[in-house]
Amino acid sequence: MFTFKFRALFLLIPIILFSACKTKKYAATEKIYKIKAKEFANIIATTPPLAQFYDSIEISNQEWVGSVNFGIRKPNFVVIHHTAQDSLAQTIKTFQSVKAGTSAHYVISRDGKVVHMVNDYLRANHAGVSKWGKDTDLNSSSIGIELDNNGIGDVWQDAQINSLIKLLATLKKKYNIPTGNFIGHSDIAPGRKVDPLNFPWKKLADKGFGFWYDEVLQNPPADFDTEKALRYIGYNTENLPAAIGAFKLHFIQSDVTKKLTPVDILVLYNIYMKY
Repeated sequence: MFTFKFRALFLLIPIILFSACKTKKYAATEKIYKIKAKEFANIIATTPPLAQFYDSIEISNQEWVGSVNFGIRKPNFVVIHHTAQDSLAQTIKTFQSVKAGTSAHYVISRDGKVVHMVNDYLRANHAGVSKWGKDTDLNSSSIGIELDNNGIGDVWQDAQINSLIKLLATLKKKYNIPTGNFIGHSDIAPGRKVDPLNFPWKKLADKGFGFWYDEVLQNPPADFDTEKALRYIGYNTENLPAAIGAFKLHFIQSDVTKKLTPVDILVLYNIYMKY
């Protein structure tokens, strides 16, 4: 009996040491996270809300009366990125850098490990200058997921994509995210971003995350307006060639030139009708 307990304790020691080292490794940044979260909590809890009067001069003409009907941020989009870095550790280090100023809610490694870095209900800095439909602040309305991939011929790993699909299923159910609202960084930032590059969007669409075109494509009507279709889907068409390029990065991939071919138009019409 003594020997069995001793062996069990001996086996637990490496696990305890590993957990302690892991906690110590991120202790400094975890402390900053907790401080910032506490500051935000204090801001939300303060009544009346500070600096939210419409007229700072005539305070007497304003009153705070708290309602019982309110909630917290509900993400409505998921934006998928590739990290353009060489490892999970490098990306985590970047997202812990105040100087870099970037972050994402989740990072998924090549081997499928999912690292949660920002609470879903908080705003992460992943979308940058972007637009999808009428939404010009995707950071505030979306969850950002970074996939560990350098973007330079880096092959997408099955373990990584499988973990992504599981995560997307959880997010879609939890926040009731519409099928068409699973998009890529390149979709919301045409001409500025190309990630995730050469991504298996069809595999995601087959599971209900985003749309994909049918095997049999119908000809659009003679008056089909391709620019209006792109804009209806969500693309920012202020720079039309860039919007076309972004669409083709997502749906065509074999040809990412910024001009629509007859086949591209068939695909565009099919996707447009789904939206």
